[in-house]
Amino acid sequence: MIGNLGSGKKDGRQQAEAIRDALEGRVAEFALRATDRGEQLAGLARRAVEDGFDIVVAYGGDGTQSAVAGALTGTQTVMGVLPGGTFNYFARDLGVGETVEDALETLLDAKVRPVDVGQIEDLVFLNNVSLGAYPHILKTREGIYERWGRSRLAAYWSVLVAMRRLRHPMRLTATVDGQDRHFTTALVFVARSAYQLDAFGLDGADAIRAGNFAVLIAKARKPLPLLRSAFRLAFGFSAKDSDFDLILTDRLVIETGKRRQLIAHDGEKTRMVSPFHLRVRHGDLKVLVPADGVSKTRDARA
Repeated sequence: MIGNLGSGKKDGRQQAEAIRDALEGRVAEFALRATDRGEQLAGLARRAVEDGFDIVVAYGGDGTQSAVAGALTGTQTVMGVLPGGTFNYFARDLGVGETVEDALETLLDAKVRPVDVGQIEDLVFLNNVSLGAYPHILKTREGIYERWGRSRLAAYWSVLVAMRRLRHPMRLTATVDGQDRHFTTALVFVARSAYQLDAFGLDGADAIRAGNFAVLIAKARKPLPLLRSAFRLAFGFSAKDSDFDLILTDRLVIETGKRRQLIAHDGEKTRMVSPFHLRVRHGDLKVLVPADGVSKTRDARA
């Protein structure tokens, strides 16, 4: 098992030991490889593959799941998912359960299912990538959390501060099936999570289930309407389709006027160089899901 001890609100080491107690003796061999440094997760997962483990279980939030999935995509190693973060969109999408206890039940009575993942350049992602306002919201939020601690009020304040600093919208070209479309926008959101879009109340979830991206490009250019759209995406509030242009495709290229851009991916951030090549890798990740096919996740609209 690959564990992120810094995920969620529970004590990471205590939770990891509880998972060990639940799984040890139920499998041929169990090894716990844990860290509280997110940048080490992918390396731990790759070493587990090299060491010949048939299943690598990831415990942590969506960033942890994404890092482990990136190491396992394209291999024969099967991934297990134990949610330990705030939103856990990937676990909810799979229906493995929203708690560790439910997800452990899935691991012990599971079947293997190939799933699609997204890729931007050489980076695998599970839920979304975004450019513009949202990556800067995440960056600002981290600084506010470090100074004032984690709270809903601090999260809301981070959106206001980030939007105040975002002076100019991006000019970008999206190329789909050889056709160029030009936009001026402050927010691009490339979704791969049907559960997340359902939760936001946006169209595109069915297209994602069919193996596509739902690419949301904010129409707003002025601060107030853009702030409204950013709040909705940042906090999972119900959004409006009228706020966005929507592109449905499994492959596209996005080129921005600014060569280096801060990209948000599954809650993490990376600076990348434009143009950005995105594609869906169909069935390239093998994951454990409930054997009976019955989701342990509550309805996204509940």
